[in-house]
Amino acid sequence: MNVTITPGPLAGAITPPPSKSQAHRLLIAAALGTGESHIENLAHSQDIDATLRCMAALKAPGDGLPELDCGESGSTLRFLIPVALALRGGGKFTGHGRLMERPQEPYFAIFREKGISYEQRDGVLTVRGRLTPGDYTLPGDVSSQFVTGLLYALPLLERDSRILLTTPLESRGYIDMTLDALEQFGVKAVYDGDRAFRVPGNQSYRPRDLTIEADWSNAAFWYAAQFVGCDLEIGGLNAFSAQGDMRIVPYFVKLQGKGPVDLDVSQCPDLVPPLAAMAALRGGETTRIVNAARLRIKESDRLAAVTQVLNALGGRVEEHEDHLVIHGMDHLAGGVTVSGHNDHRIAMMAAIAAIRCQGPVTITGAECVKKSYPDFWEDYRSLGGRYTCDT
Repeated sequence: MNVTITPGPLAGAITPPPSKSQAHRLLIAAALGTGESHIENLAHSQDIDATLRCMAALKAPGDGLPELDCGESGSTLRFLIPVALALRGGGKFTGHGRLMERPQEPYFAIFREKGISYEQRDGVLTVRGRLTPGDYTLPGDVSSQFVTGLLYALPLLERDSRILLTTPLESRGYIDMTLDALEQFGVKAVYDGDRAFRVPGNQSYRPRDLTIEADWSNAAFWYAAQFVGCDLEIGGLNAFSAQGDMRIVPYFVKLQGKGPVDLDVSQCPDLVPPLAAMAALRGGETTRIVNAARLRIKESDRLAAVTQVLNALGGRVEEHEDHLVIHGMDHLAGGVTVSGHNDHRIAMMAAIAAIRCQGPVTITGAECVKKSYPDFWEDYRSLGGRYTCDT
């Protein structure tokens, strides 16, 4: 689907969709429980449907390794690899888009040490073996998803385990969300605040009735719309949430100030696209978005995609190995077609930047927003956004 936007301001009240990150975590914990849980305010997206599908396959009776189609969801894949080993002795994992190209070496290093077999061939990752209690060593600066996967699986083992980080933890907010979800389902894991987690064994997930919060990650795009001049009221968010991406609020305030600004995104990589849209329209000011190397292994190479899209719209973005330098402008030229890069956050970034373009903007592959925010285009229109679709 191609969307052509006629630039203009948005206005009105908007409640972001339920948190995809929290939904993954609560659904997995609920499925691992022994009773019936009720999870309210669940929004179906491609990533959430992948987790539901894979947990159903893991819990289904049967012999042999379960086949788990993770779609394009990195969270589903990395969260469930250790869970599959703990529950079923492994599994056969498949995916779409760039998913199976994304690195899994932190798990592979563990597998080699623990005698767990793995093979990745023709887009299928097969893991076979059993997790055993003990120490698990991981880098903390690759992806917090590896830590989360082990935090879900290790409580199911018969004795205590530890997760030991060899480098400082990045994306701490996502680990806080995981620990919060575990606690709500009666599972204990103790983090020392530095590089060690202690995970008691022989635990059980208890059933719970819970409601998923609104999503700070997607709310960030509406904050970006506010920044570029839209009169929006953003509601439904938990100001005391464990979601790390509520960092958008202090960064929003920082970008409103004068002078050069550095934004460290090591703890909030998913905020880079909306932050970049704001920085691109921060007239006369320079913004550096730093510690962003992990953006290269998302649904797209997000450092490259952000640069390509914003520069095509008329922005001034410099791409570096692990950071971006953005020279803000009052308006962007627009009048071009840009790719959504099969990346939901890039397509939404382009839609927000288009608000302050002087000419229309066409976004190709705009349906990719379904990965996390299926109703984005409907919400955009409800706020007064003008666009046409070409399917």
